[in-house]
Amino acid sequence: MLVYAPAALLFLVLCWRVLRERRKFSNAVLLGLAALCALIAWLSQLIGSGSTSGRVIAFALLALAALGTLLLIYFLFSNGLHMVRKEGRSPTNLLSLLAGVSLLAVVALLAAAAVVRSPVLLGLGTAALGLTCYLSFLFLSLLGYSFLYGRLQVRRKADYVVVLGSGLIGGTTVPPLLASRLDRAKEVHERMVRRGGSPVLITSGGQGPDEKLPESHAMADYLTARGFPADLIEREDRSTTTEENLRFSKAIMEKTGPGYRCVVVTNNYHAFRAALTARRVGVRGQVVGSPTASYFWPNAMIREFAAILDSYRRTNIAICLLLLACGVLVWATR
Repeated sequence: MLVYAPAALLFLVLCWRVLRERRKFSNAVLLGLAALCALIAWLSQLIGSGSTSGRVIAFALLALAALGTLLLIYFLFSNGLHMVRKEGRSPTNLLSLLAGVSLLAVVALLAAAAVVRSPVLLGLGTAALGLTCYLSFLFLSLLGYSFLYGRLQVRRKADYVVVLGSGLIGGTTVPPLLASRLDRAKEVHERMVRRGGSPVLITSGGQGPDEKLPESHAMADYLTARGFPADLIEREDRSTTTEENLRFSKAIMEKTGPGYRCVVVTNNYHAFRAALTARRVGVRGQVVGSPTASYFWPNAMIREFAAILDSYRRTNIAICLLLLACGVLVWATR
């Protein structure tokens, strides 16, 4: 059982870090490393067991991984085309389609390198495989920890519930994506009231160039039209980004004192990145997510992943350059 010791140690470190601060991307990396070590330990145990059944299971898992890659490419293409039909051809709506094209290109490059075996193709294939494995590891780690973060219990009492804005339809109308956030915030607020609290609800969002009123005002109107008390709503109407949403809302909340507590509400795909931003700007609270349409979620999650990669660009650039150098080394030594 010693082969599972690294995975167990990483998992214990993860649990300790989550108890101290759950809003860290390093927690997602630890979760991914623990899962990867456990998988490697299991496969090595199966292959090293000497039994025919163990080896068959191990190679069946590898074959399943290859088949899963092909199914993933098909899913990304299908989802990308569905996004274009539903949401239009804006660059952000093409992310899942572009991911599918990129993954297919890597598979084609690896197949060509295996057949032709030219130094250039082998070098390119090595670099592409390394980059794909690295990005896939980070993305799967993000998926796993985002799922876990969304199910961790938040504080039962809070002084504020903050709803992050997301744009208006026609400059005045709350879209379904934002409506789901507001409905979730209303549920959270009602649950806290039943437990004896009386939190203020902050609608956060400024006025974009194509909007006729600030998002926060449209959000407040949506809530009051559904019976939410107007005197419990405070509008933050200057922000244009998630970071500004949180910074300006923080300024409002700190008026009650530095010891305030809050719950931030956004969509489920955005919850973990919003939590990372909340930690960075010093907001005292956790983030909860509202449901998102299934067809929209994959593309949105890829966008969140890209934004998180950009937040740690120096580390990611250094690792990507190292992987590219490995490809150059393979090319030079052939």
